[in-house]
Amino acid sequence: MMRRDRGNAVPGRLPEKLAGFSWRDLAVTLVPVLALGIAAIWATLWFFNPAPPNTITITAGPDQSVFRTAAEKYRERLARNGVKLQILPSEGSLENLKRLNDPSFRVDVGFVQGGVAAGTRVDKLVSLGSVFHQPLVLFYRAPAALNWLSELGGKRLAIGPEGSGTRVLALALLGANGIEPGGATALLDLAGEAAAQALVEGKADAVFLMGDSATPAMLVRLLREPGLRLFSFKQADAYARRFPYLNALTLPMGAFDLGKNEPAQDAHLIGPTVELVAREHLHPALSDLLIEAAQYAHGGATLMQRAGEFPAPLEHEFRLSDDARRYYKSGKSFLYNNLPFWLASLADRVLVVLVPVILLLFPGLRMVPWLYSWRIRSRIYRWYGALIALERKALAEPSTGTRENLLKRLDDIEKSFNTVKIPLAYAEHFYVLREHIRFVRDRLQGGAAS
Repeated sequence: MMRRDRGNAVPGRLPEKLAGFSWRDLAVTLVPVLALGIAAIWATLWFFNPAPPNTITITAGPDQSVFRTAAEKYRERLARNGVKLQILPSEGSLENLKRLNDPSFRVDVGFVQGGVAAGTRVDKLVSLGSVFHQPLVLFYRAPAALNWLSELGGKRLAIGPEGSGTRVLALALLGANGIEPGGATALLDLAGEAAAQALVEGKADAVFLMGDSATPAMLVRLLREPGLRLFSFKQADAYARRFPYLNALTLPMGAFDLGKNEPAQDAHLIGPTVELVAREHLHPALSDLLIEAAQYAHGGATLMQRAGEFPAPLEHEFRLSDDARRYYKSGKSFLYNNLPFWLASLADRVLVVLVPVILLLFPGLRMVPWLYSWRIRSRIYRWYGALIALERKALAEPSTGTRENLLKRLDDIEKSFNTVKIPLAYAEHFYVLREHIRFVRDRLQGGAAS
């Protein structure tokens, strides 16, 4: 006989934690979904649409050069949108390119003239477009006009310092005419004002000048200096064919002074275009602002270009960035075109945040009720699994001692079931499981009695 009525020992008790809602189960279900959504939002903002910085750095050229003057105009334009432009002086295009290619050097964008990137890896750099022509101006001292560059052999030539685009182009042109470093021709590392002064004082026979080292005022002064001549490249078209990055340009008669007719005749010049080069990770919003600043600084008519000719999406040694290509095709995006820069940047990031919210967070939140229900049901189903295993052992006609152990295990199952928090919405499952526990207990006690 049984020592006590196991049918009344535990079954009459209600669950100790029967409640209207299980906050623990909800938290366990909801927290992973929220964590996944927050992680997706953070990854989107960090990797795909970080906030544009409010300070960028441009590597320009020497003080008072065309590069530096252009950078000052960029700074003025960017300031209207709350972006500060830091200007770094340099020796010119070649040094600008080296800085942009050096990951440890803190710079975002710079002016680089065509032709200086030969033999240099530029796969991490992109172009925001060509921004202006960079004519090469050659002044020399001679009793009669020179027709060919080869006539400069054996003379003292100021070709610019190391790091300047002027020097790179001058060496290329002189080399094409048989004049190489180390020969009878003296190549002087002078540029800008120092080169002009050397020519005036007779310490140099000719000077190569470009926008990264010369100013318009300097060119006019040399043009008016007695005994100096402006070299006209009669072979300009041939040079442009020989060097694809060069263009044949014309300085019209009277361009500097119509009254004095300076220069006195058309001068044929050659020169590359200058590109606005940036690192490939430049923020799209800043790319738009820089091209807009380039339009402000270079969009007007000059002696060498028509109004609206620059900036232009011309590809030479640098690939045009996708953001620049989009800008030249359709302009700024709707937000940046109709809102202040700071507000457009904020709205743009908010829209980006909505993407992971719509794709991940909303579907995940819709799954929370199902996951919550599955968690509660799975807990009940585990008790059913234990109950079925116990009943199978009871069907094997165990001994009296074994039945005692099985009844004890059944009491443990019911005790565990009664002490776990069960939401009221699942009370039906609770009562059904209680009936099934009573059914198994009756079978065990009935078997013992028989």
